[in-house]
Amino acid sequence: MPRLFIALGLCGLLAAAGSFGEQMSAKAQSLPGADQLKPLPAPHNDLPPIPAPPGAVFPSAKPMMPADKPVPEDREALLSELYSHLAQAPSEAESAPIEQAIESLWQQSGSDTVGVLMSRAVKAINDKDDELALQFLDAVVELVPDYAEGWNRRAFVQFRLDNYDAAVGDLRRALALDPHHYKALDGLARILRDTGQKKAALKAYREILKINPNQSGAKEAIDELSVEVEGQGI
Repeated sequence: MPRLFIALGLCGLLAAAGSFGEQMSAKAQSLPGADQLKPLPAPHNDLPPIPAPPGAVFPSAKPMMPADKPVPEDREALLSELYSHLAQAPSEAESAPIEQAIESLWQQSGSDTVGVLMSRAVKAINDKDDELALQFLDAVVELVPDYAEGWNRRAFVQFRLDNYDAAVGDLRRALALDPHHYKALDGLARILRDTGQKKAALKAYREILKINPNQSGAKEAIDELSVEVEGQGI
């Protein structure tokens, strides 16, 4: 339990931060040079090409802090313990602070540069400048290819740019790094559902409830998809 309280305390630290700070012209700011970039891991995407879904809805991006907090040495142990508590939370009210602590840890990459790039990417997203956001997030995943939240955020931008295959590929990478990343799994489930892959979407939503039994909208999606998929004998 002590680790749980430490992790929950991270939420308060992040919530105390203010806005993105001074507004700079991100386009005038150069991205890190090629000599700083690390090679990308092998793709983790075994899904077939996905057609553009009409009127699909993808989870919106939440604001991030302008710089990273120090990453706890036992970050993975903290996440594992938090995921365990989340899976056993009996209600949304009890899930909420655990989710906040988990998502605070997700955001921490251990790199001040990545923290700034992520903040500028979210600002660009909120300004509806997705091409600029994609440039920042491209740099993030190249600088820190084992940072699951970078892939998850880039998937959101890829989706808004109608790059559905790329969005799924990025979500797959995020989930390869953190199989319990319920937001990435939720994004994947929504895309699968909106592109007609209902059986796969149903499976994804059921996986979400194993991780986060109080995930908003997941139970309703399962109820609807169960009728559409299993009711048809597929």
